[in-house]
Amino acid sequence: MGMLERSSSSVTPQLSYCPAWTRERQPVLFLHLESSGPHEKGRFVTLETDSTDNESGTATDGGASRGTTGILLGPVLQQEEWSCLRLVYQISVSGSLAVLQRTEGESLDRPLWSSQSPSDSWVISSMDLQNITAAYRIVIEGKPGGEPGSSVAVFEIHIRPGYCLECDFEESHLCGYSNQWNANVNWYVGGGGGQLLHNNMPDDNTYKNKTGHYMYVDSVYAKTFKEVAKLVSPMAAVPMSGCLSFQYQRSEERGNLFSVYTRDPLRQYQELWRAGPESSSDWPADVGEWIPVQVDLKAPYSVQVVFEVAFNSPRGGRVAVDDISFSPEFCSTDTEPTFDPSIADCDFESGLCQYRLSSEAASSWKRVSVKPNIFRNGDHTTGTGSYLMTQSRLNSRSSYISRLEGPTLPGNMKYCLRFFFSLRGFNHSEQTLSVYLQHGTSHETIWTLGEKSRGIWIASDVTFQTAQPSKVVFVSACRSLWDCGSVALDDISVGLGDCDLTTASLSRLPGHCDFEADLCDYTQDKQSDDGDWERRRGPTPTSYTGPRGDHTSGLGNYLHMEASPLLPGQTIRLRSRLLRGSWGPQCLHFFYHMYGSGTGQLSVRLDKDGGGVLLWQQSGEQSAAWLRAMVEYQSNSQHEIVFEATRGSSVRSDIAIDDIILEAGPCPATEVQTSQENSNDIE
Repeated sequence: MGMLERSSSSVTPQLSYCPAWTRERQPVLFLHLESSGPHEKGRFVTLETDSTDNESGTATDGGASRGTTGILLGPVLQQEEWSCLRLVYQISVSGSLAVLQRTEGESLDRPLWSSQSPSDSWVISSMDLQNITAAYRIVIEGKPGGEPGSSVAVFEIHIRPGYCLECDFEESHLCGYSNQWNANVNWYVGGGGGQLLHNNMPDDNTYKNKTGHYMYVDSVYAKTFKEVAKLVSPMAAVPMSGCLSFQYQRSEERGNLFSVYTRDPLRQYQELWRAGPESSSDWPADVGEWIPVQVDLKAPYSVQVVFEVAFNSPRGGRVAVDDISFSPEFCSTDTEPTFDPSIADCDFESGLCQYRLSSEAASSWKRVSVKPNIFRNGDHTTGTGSYLMTQSRLNSRSSYISRLEGPTLPGNMKYCLRFFFSLRGFNHSEQTLSVYLQHGTSHETIWTLGEKSRGIWIASDVTFQTAQPSKVVFVSACRSLWDCGSVALDDISVGLGDCDLTTASLSRLPGHCDFEADLCDYTQDKQSDDGDWERRRGPTPTSYTGPRGDHTSGLGNYLHMEASPLLPGQTIRLRSRLLRGSWGPQCLHFFYHMYGSGTGQLSVRLDKDGGGVLLWQQSGEQSAAWLRAMVEYQSNSQHEIVFEATRGSSVRSDIAIDDIILEAGPCPATEVQTSQENSNDIE
């Protein structure tokens, strides 16, 4: 997929806001301006790798050392309207480039976009900037790769009001729209006063004359049945809902299909609109007339808008598009507002939320909790809260079926259902736990148990779509009294879109780390500790110690201190990246697991200005469950967060951590202790 370009000798690329952009002071930085060559006008910022090794870690004259990160810091912006940032860049040989948003009062930058794909030419990327009231800066981080000749360059930076998918095609960058290349039919730029292929090209819609520009596709080179040309907008990386508008023309032949779709990062398409047939009453009498279209767009996740034309012969005609715009207001007043699926979320800390027990099983599900101890597992939310459990063995009814019904969800939408379950004591797993969609008197199965939980909390993600309003129903059943065991549920959540999209978007948020892929922005302290934290999956090697699974999904990774190779009193440390100072409070969430005789100590420290401040500490054996910690702190200077584990007196002194989250603002108030209807256990 290549970038569409329009040649124009009058256009001089430039580094927008150049006088206001600065280079952030860093220990290692080589960022310079250089001439762009005799065939290009303008100047660009480039970061290069030196062709020779540089062990000192400092930039040398003529190139950047390996591992160098160049940071370009933008001016302070304060916008109350939606804006679009467009970046023209190039990565040569190898390297990476990232765009982040730095907001006052936050210690971490929010990533907007990143790329590691090298190219032989300039590439354009677009990022939507949501309307916010707080002042912020745009930060551009470039890091050349280790291969000789690697460089990262930025040629243009533009920030304009409006949405990134809006375009009148009058500028050379074409708003970042791209053509999905086809050997025979493609989208081209039309207008501009001269037409090489056709003398009957229309006036554009923007200026109503031959000098304006638009996009068009023609069937003259179509050779096979159903040749397809696709014009693709930039990816809208933030949720968008409203009215998509555009103008189009079709030539008199009309031997084509013209459609508009959305396409998500998984390359799944959903049709928004399709042009009517030849007999359509809205076909204009004047073939050269632009036809306006308005269509509702509901995109709760990242999407691209795709304008697609399919031809069935070289006489399929021509289609033109111009003046694509977007409004946050829906096109028609009777359009249903975007549904908030969080009504189906529940962690059972304060009750059943909007879930209800079916009448025939009113006494089968109970909300229970287990206090921290070394024998029984707690809930998934905090380790000390509540969850829902059914014990069919204790149910005197002959059916041995327990049902839990959720709220009604609208139809014609795609949902992601996530929940945590834990099982114990079943002789057979058939129908132990299932999830149904109930619409009216009918129902369909969308999930059945495929993994025995071994008494730990396991996450399950289910993507489903239904044409009519439906309820999610959790059903637990067993064949006979002696086959029954206990089933526990916790942390049910429902979101819009495919689960693969929602889980991927959460895994790389700033300050978040679940250790599934790597250590994120955390590093081992190699200088002053006695060992390393280990990424581990499943139970620890020493019996009666550590967790049996991670906190994130039950089947993933966590970080663990194995006590066996260490001596009593030895420590291991994990350091965060360097965090900016902030005048406001910050909240650190994480889960820890301290189970084993002779367990030592887990501490969280704030390191700054050569000294350390103790933020949180826990000593000794705590629980067989993952426990949540919330630590609020404030630092107005650069600092690091350090997790320090100290080995205790025994080889069973294992300590584990998982799911670290660092957020701006104060921590939530201490959870209110609610009365429990029962006290039980899933072990």
